Amino acid sequence: MKVGLLIVTHNLIGAELLRTATDMLGGCPMRTEVIEVTTSCDPEEVLQSARQKVEVLDEGDGVIVLTDMYGSTPANITQLLQQGSRRIDVITGVNLPMVVRLLNYAALDRAEMVEKALSGGGEGIFSCKLMDEDNK
Repeated sequence: MKVGLLIVTHNLIGAELLRTATDMLGGCPMRTEVIEVTTSCDPEEVLQSARQKVEVLDEGDGVIVLTDMYGSTPANITQLLQQGSRRIDVITGVNLPMVVRLLNYAALDRAEMVEKALSGGGEGIFSCKLMDEDNK
């Protein structure tokens, strides 16, 4: 059995992150689904769609749900999805390093994958400054 991955984001963010990560890695080693939340979406319909996708994705080891911004409509929907379920983990702040890390560690158990996603996402964030003569 494997962990499933559901990405719920504004517009095409999730689809493009998954496409890019899959292109970089030459494939996708886990079951994945993406839900694009637009300004015209009914949150209740999105929640129902997410529930259906979780049912398909959960092969026995649960589902990790990634969303873009804490407090936003996609994140709020995923938190409702998680209520009452011990088989769903929700992580906000999705970025490309996080998705790549999850796909690279798809054989781990869900708790370990969550840790890898969090570390990958955080380690992929830097403040890049130009080196000048004083900073060499």
